[in-house]
Amino acid sequence: MSTLTVVVPATDDPPTLERCLGAIRAADAAPEEVVVVRTPSELSASGARNAGALRATGEVIVFVDADVEVHHDTFRRVREAFAADGALTAVFGSYDDTPAHPGVVSRFRNLLHHHVHQQGAGPAETFWTGLGAVRRSAFAAVGGFDEARYPHPSIEDIEFGDRLAASGATVVLDPSIQGTHLKAWSLQSMLWTDLARRAVPWVALQLRTGRLSATLNCGWRHRGSAVAVLVFSLAVAWWAPAVAAGALGALVGLNRAFYGLLVRQLGPWNAAVGVLLHVLHHLVAIIAVPIGIGVVAVAFASAARSDEPVPATSAAAE
Repeated sequence: MSTLTVVVPATDDPPTLERCLGAIRAADAAPEEVVVVRTPSELSASGARNAGALRATGEVIVFVDADVEVHHDTFRRVREAFAADGALTAVFGSYDDTPAHPGVVSRFRNLLHHHVHQQGAGPAETFWTGLGAVRRSAFAAVGGFDEARYPHPSIEDIEFGDRLAASGATVVLDPSIQGTHLKAWSLQSMLWTDLARRAVPWVALQLRTGRLSATLNCGWRHRGSAVAVLVFSLAVAWWAPAVAAGALGALVGLNRAFYGLLVRQLGPWNAAVGVLLHVLHHLVAIIAVPIGIGVVAVAFASAARSDEPVPATSAAAE
């Protein structure tokens, strides 16, 4: 079986690091090597992962975020995936359905990620660095993560996965590869991350590459939910109760499996809060579309004036 090097970016010395490393050491079929990138602190998350990859000696690099506790069977499943398919380039997993932080926003946000990844099993055109493995040779061949474009945690893993898929690589989402997320979310941090660090740069990426994703958060159910939320919001603003009720019914119908998960894990009252948070999540996605278009338009206009290629700018950069 392939040898594994785990890379953990930890330049901000997160308080969850020891729990992360403890889970890695205690796991079955533990990796042959663990590289924790603590310095220099100026490195971005992309830069820390690239630096760790350069130090790696294993045939497969497993990226694990410092706020993730891997399950006991994680590395056994990773090894088995690569052993079963010699053509496999990368595989990534999912958060589990028992997030560590007790807050409603944290639990909602992590359960949403869990549900989306559980529903997206199979061939993928993306990647996830929370818990994802890639052959070291393939990582080097496509140039690793784009540190210049993504100086802050953003969609560097999605963009990396897009380049992998464009090169003909085989990438698979295996939702049985799981870890517990230790992160605490506030409403403000969730909305800011969803807009500036995820949705806007993701829209910009799809416009720049001309490849529209139809997987995970860009799947038909997510797009349909966004349309339902838009209609619901407009109907409320224009006081059209029947239309609002129909749009809300469509949203519930499209997401009945996810809302069922919220009820089971959060209870009915907190699940109702989760539905409201889901509406906000989709409103952010809607708002991100014109912003992302504007970001790309400005970049192209600037490049045209300077007669240079489109600059590697990110809407997520502060």
